Amino acid sequence: MKSTFSLIAIVFLSVFNSINAQDISDTSFGKGMINFVAKDSSFSLKFAPRFQMRSITSWDYVSDQYGSANHNLLIRRARLKFDGFAYSPKLKYKLQLGLSNRDIAGANDYNRNSPRYILDAVIMWNFAKDWELWAGQTKLPGNLDQLVSSGNMQFVERSLLNSRFNLGRDMGIQLHHKTKLGDTFLMREKVAISQGEGRNVTSGNEGGLQYTGRLEFLPMGEFKSKGEYFQSDLKREEQPKLMLAFTYNYNQDAVRTQNSAGSYMIRTDGSLYETDITSIFADAMFKYKGFSFMGEYVKRTAANPMAREANGISPTGDVVLIGDAINFQAGYLFINNYEVALRFTDVNHDDITYLLPTTEYTLGVNKFIVGHKLKVQSDLSYRTLDGNDDNISFRLGFDIHF
Repeated sequence: MKSTFSLIAIVFLSVFNSINAQDISDTSFGKGMINFVAKDSSFSLKFAPRFQMRSITSWDYVSDQYGSANHNLLIRRARLKFDGFAYSPKLKYKLQLGLSNRDIAGANDYNRNSPRYILDAVIMWNFAKDWELWAGQTKLPGNLDQLVSSGNMQFVERSLLNSRFNLGRDMGIQLHHKTKLGDTFLMREKVAISQGEGRNVTSGNEGGLQYTGRLEFLPMGEFKSKGEYFQSDLKREEQPKLMLAFTYNYNQDAVRTQNSAGSYMIRTDGSLYETDITSIFADAMFKYKGFSFMGEYVKRTAANPMAREANGISPTGDVVLIGDAINFQAGYLFINNYEVALRFTDVNHDDITYLLPTTEYTLGVNKFIVGHKLKVQSDLSYRTLDGNDDNISFRLGFDIHF
């Protein structure tokens, strides 16, 4: 706890010392608490803290009836975000620190049993026209639901598809490029080579490397304000906008049950079980005059999904979470900035995982006060396991993002 407070104190002292030494640009709510450029234009800094509060009430289906309500109140996310440029506007950076329990959880032997404070620490170099080289720790170019910031979601939380199959963050390099095909058609290509074990790993690479490629097609031109990467049509697109994308990911000699997340597959002799994991994603985003739609499909396979001891025979008990899933969600934003949204998610794991097929239906109602920067969200979900009643949950969330 002391280290957490020390980290916060250091961050704020550094920021406010910089304020005294530099010119501060005009800013407003939602555009960063601090937003300034050095006098000699050698660097810029935008500082934008944010947090999400959440209430969850759920009823589990047990013995042919729903039981009593379970309540949970929590700070789901609390983050400090810094971004800007260094030396030249062509060299950008992003640093994001997590402070909530859910943000920093996951200490293990492979990160020296330390809290995982760092979410993003990446530099982005625009070294040529339409080309960018990224280096550091950040999100891989995976499924769209994950690429949308947790502060820009249409529902209180991301879908079950994302929680089971997303690629998450990893340490490595990425190359981004965009190509104009005609007057409006835009294609974006993104490739990444990363360590393959997720964020904040300090013990060196275990197993092999992870390779990711993503292609994005925007046949009707770019969305307003990069609207393909935030949910809900807050910009009320005047013309139909569509993005179709495909992602391929190959994690060679992976050592964790959920690709670069989940538990490490440790044998009784202390060694790590390794297997090749492949994930394929297809997703789409469409927006027009307040209506928004997002759809996703994923399929994950593994060469040998059941982890085995060094003798190659005895199972360790760990299994790679292979399977497939679909997620569809749509919403309509009214003129008064209230939104109604629906989501359908269906997840099917392979029989080897012993996980039953899960289907979830969600109804969401949102009020956007200052877009995604200040909003109140609520959603009601009904979940089944193998076609049988399983759970009903109601969530209420509040977001503030300076």
